[in-house]
Amino acid sequence: RTRTPTTVCNETAFYWLFSLQYGGGPPAASSRCVTVCFVVCDSVCRLPAGLVYDSLMLKHQCVCGNAHIHPEHAGRVQSIWSRLQETGLLGRCERIRGRKASLDEIQSVHSEFHTLLYGTSPLNRHKLDHKKLLGPISQKMYAVLPCGGIGVDSDTVWNEMHSSAAVRMAVGSVIELAFRVAAGELKNGFAVVRPPGHHAEESTAMGFCFFNSVAITAKLLQQKLGVLKILIVDWDIHHGNGTQQAFYSDPNVLYISLHRYDDGNFFPGSGAPEEVGSGAGLGFNVNIAWTGGVEPPMGDVEYLTAFRSVVMPIAQQFSPDVVLVSAGFDAVEGHQSPLGGYNVSAKCFGQLTQLLMGLAGGRVVLALEGGHDLTAICDASEACVSALLGDLVSQLNMEPEPRPQPARSRLSPVPCPVSPVPPGKHWPCLQALSQTSGNSLLDGQSEKDEAETVSAMASLSVDVEQPGSVPEDGETRSAQRRPSFLLQ
Repeated sequence: RTRTPTTVCNETAFYWLFSLQYGGGPPAASSRCVTVCFVVCDSVCRLPAGLVYDSLMLKHQCVCGNAHIHPEHAGRVQSIWSRLQETGLLGRCERIRGRKASLDEIQSVHSEFHTLLYGTSPLNRHKLDHKKLLGPISQKMYAVLPCGGIGVDSDTVWNEMHSSAAVRMAVGSVIELAFRVAAGELKNGFAVVRPPGHHAEESTAMGFCFFNSVAITAKLLQQKLGVLKILIVDWDIHHGNGTQQAFYSDPNVLYISLHRYDDGNFFPGSGAPEEVGSGAGLGFNVNIAWTGGVEPPMGDVEYLTAFRSVVMPIAQQFSPDVVLVSAGFDAVEGHQSPLGGYNVSAKCFGQLTQLLMGLAGGRVVLALEGGHDLTAICDASEACVSALLGDLVSQLNMEPEPRPQPARSRLSPVPCPVSPVPPGKHWPCLQALSQTSGNSLLDGQSEKDEAETVSAMASLSVDVEQPGSVPEDGETRSAQRRPSFLLQ
């Protein structure tokens, strides 16, 4: 008598409920009624999660051979891959064969000079047009490191024989995985790649990065597959200056970064809240820039609060077709400054992954960026892959650490991403929050209400001060427990 479809599984499976009534007379008089549920699932429901990795990336290492003094080393991806094998997660995923990105693909983001500089080696350089090799490309200049090796700078090492192949493999592997997810061949995926890429700018290598894998992938998804809207979430503790540069004026790529900023004193120094995009891209660059150092460090409550109240509302309004994640894990507890300093749990990143899977029909691709404590990055990778596979994510302890006064001096503002244009013009979902300029998300609540909000942090329903509200006497004590970002 009734038939109600409920769309599930990325709008490809339907539950059809049939209420079948037996016996005569009107429905109200019937005592024999049964509901039969038929489930019709499209093949998309059974799509696997993808994993990509290639041992060629292990060859990118300093010629000194001492991995202990170089935090970005081959053991990072080896350890993660081993963990995924040991836990059985690898066996539950489809392994994707990586490939080296072509020079043309790399030039979608990087200049020709930069591409040839780091994309060729003595083994393949003779195949190129010799006119392109005129000038300093054939006479690369590197810094000599204290260990005896060479590098672009003190921490970004280079191996003339092997690094170019490794960095191109990292880029190509992310491209291959993302294309298969975007084409509907895979449900989602995780790229276990190195070296990282989000610091690499159009013509500059820095911060362990040579080619920006995620940015290149996004450009190619636009150019070759016609993907209209792409969300890039960067949760590495360091701001992705290269990715921001690549899409700063592009309204079809929304870049959201959560990072340690410390008023520009934390590497790379970019990522201020005021950096919101330009031209047509105004408002499509969102920097959640933590400040105030590590006394105490940011943790799960800050990251999840920011995700629930800023990242997800904006992302849902943007409605992306594909989600790419620069998945750096150097915010995980275990990383000391200057390579980290925060205490976010590995499980938290599993929960963030789970939240992102509610976007773009679940088409989410994670690419490894930073993170150098082996236990931490293995735990976080395990949590993220488990989430991609649909495993339940355990609940986190959401009680924030007490913070010293004055609370506001520690907190960098999370701007309405359309400043200085009128609040909410681009993101009406944040209009209510942006109206509380300079006020904490928990200002204006009574001590009792604020305590209830803190205790409900697991669901992260954030109350916003209404204009004209007056803090109660509990303001001073409650300020020590506020989520660590503001809106301007």
